[in-house]
Amino acid sequence: MASRETYDEALIVEQLHHGDTARQAFGKVIEHYSSQLYWQIRRIVIDHDDTNDVLQNTFIKAWTSIDHFRGDARLSTWLYKIAINESITFINKRKAQAQVSLDDDDSFLASTLESDPWFDGDSAQVKLQQAIASLPQKQRLVFNMRYYDEMKYEDMSEILGTSVGALKASYHHAIKKIEAFFGEND
Repeated sequence: MASRETYDEALIVEQLHHGDTARQAFGKVIEHYSSQLYWQIRRIVIDHDDTNDVLQNTFIKAWTSIDHFRGDARLSTWLYKIAINESITFINKRKAQAQVSLDDDDSFLASTLESDPWFDGDSAQVKLQQAIASLPQKQRLVFNMRYYDEMKYEDMSEILGTSVGALKASYHHAIKKIEAFFGEND
């Protein structure tokens, strides 16, 4: 039985900056981060097919920008930031196509969830996803990163460029709004 190669981020980053090893190293990055990024994006854009498109765009942007990655932050943080920005861009384009004000909430995402053939959650999961979709974009991001990814506030701060205190407040407000959603819809 062949042992699976371990992922050494420092080595991968070094290989990414050398022309002869960059493609192979980036393949390892894709293999290592695809699942994590897929679920981060999926919780933002909801639809499976849209998620795959945004994930592909994320990796394309990362590949074309790899020369700008200096290693100041972890590679995962950099990739999350790209994925979140690509997801937000996608949502804003979708709103524009649907002629929804950018200031409106993203409740249109809940209907996307219900029509997604890849979603197999029970009624409680559907209700939770509807509650999350009804949150303002920033609160939804913070809630997903904290609740699903169990991400530390410090890491979120690096990715989102927001203070830890503001992130904690956003998470608290998101929890209160989700609780209220369940209270109104019982």
